[in-house]
Amino acid sequence: MSRLRRKSFSALLAVAAAAGLVAGGATAPVAAAATDASVGKVVGYFTEWGVYDRNYHVKNIETSGSASKLTHINYAFGNVTNGGCALGDAYADYQKTYDAAGSVDGVADTWDQPLAGSFNQLKKLKAKHPGLKVIWSFGGWTWSGGFGQAAKNPTAFANSCYNLVNDPRWAGVFDGIDIDWEYPNACGLSCDTSGAAAFKNLLQALRAKFGSKLVTAAITADGTSGGKIDAADYGGAAQYVNWYNVMTYDYFGAWAAQGPTAPHSPLTSYSGIPTPGFYSDAAIQKLKSKGVPASKLLLGIGFYGRGWTGVTQSAPGGTATGPAPGKYEQGIEDYKVLKASCPATGTVAGTAYAKCGSNWWSYDTPSTIAGKISYAKTQGLGGAMFWELSGDTTNGELITAVAK
Repeated sequence: MSRLRRKSFSALLAVAAAAGLVAGGATAPVAAAATDASVGKVVGYFTEWGVYDRNYHVKNIETSGSASKLTHINYAFGNVTNGGCALGDAYADYQKTYDAAGSVDGVADTWDQPLAGSFNQLKKLKAKHPGLKVIWSFGGWTWSGGFGQAAKNPTAFANSCYNLVNDPRWAGVFDGIDIDWEYPNACGLSCDTSGAAAFKNLLQALRAKFGSKLVTAAITADGTSGGKIDAADYGGAAQYVNWYNVMTYDYFGAWAAQGPTAPHSPLTSYSGIPTPGFYSDAAIQKLKSKGVPASKLLLGIGFYGRGWTGVTQSAPGGTATGPAPGKYEQGIEDYKVLKASCPATGTVAGTAYAKCGSNWWSYDTPSTIAGKISYAKTQGLGGAMFWELSGDTTNGELITAVAK
């Protein structure tokens, strides 16, 4: 399922100077959005394609000990097409049958049961953990191109999504919707020109339709002046969401094949950072300055590393010859692999890096995650989210650090 990429700046940064887009548009009357009084959210993404090559299933959330540490699971991704929400992969979602060994509760699926696949396994997981909520995420890097059409008729989009999320076939699985639009009125895999108000209008329609159910959004963490946060009305849209998942990762990577090497998820700035404003705290402060309550911001953490090869310098800022080899995609690798294959050799800007042979990687470790969680608490943030569950070790050491 390589067609579905993780949330990523990848090609985007090559295009990135995408230019002078600034927020604007008239303000709308404040709507009464549902709020979540709890604090310390731990939101983890589960990818629908992970059940294939990665062999990561809902049961792994349980056996790793992660289920008891999560407050919310984001199921990624549903498609956005023809102005509405659509299934991403029907087989993985609700058709694939599990034997007793692969099932969350040890009970095998039967060939004729109405609901199977990951949806049914998530339902079983929720039965084991009654406080756990599951949110269906739509869009992502690959499927965000559909949001421009959706934004032309927000009400029709909201109706479509509500009907799909609450389809009787999987009643009880989902507690709300997450919108991963990469990026409103800016460029990602494709460029969007729907205007600065489109994002807010879309979220307003979703809130009106979903009522007290959860409505969240994964958003850019571009802290530069005139960058992606400035391109859309994230401040105005905040009243309609329970929280924002701020994608404070993928700032730097081997799409810049010759380097300079730089950590992909710096918490703070550091001397020699290739792009000023490309760090987590810059994004958080910028969003706060636009009126987004700190309690509606979740700090994003990557359970993977980004790396280069052909590197001779241990410290960040070295030259490279291209992306380091990765199992599923060049220049990217799961933490569970890097922990053993290229252990961290240093830290910078609140995250870790590693030099092994001619390869150079950056990623978060339990220690750097502890620092990021401390930052989130100090800032009064609503918690943390991470991409994604299968990158962790089999005993969930990264999520353990997040949940602490």
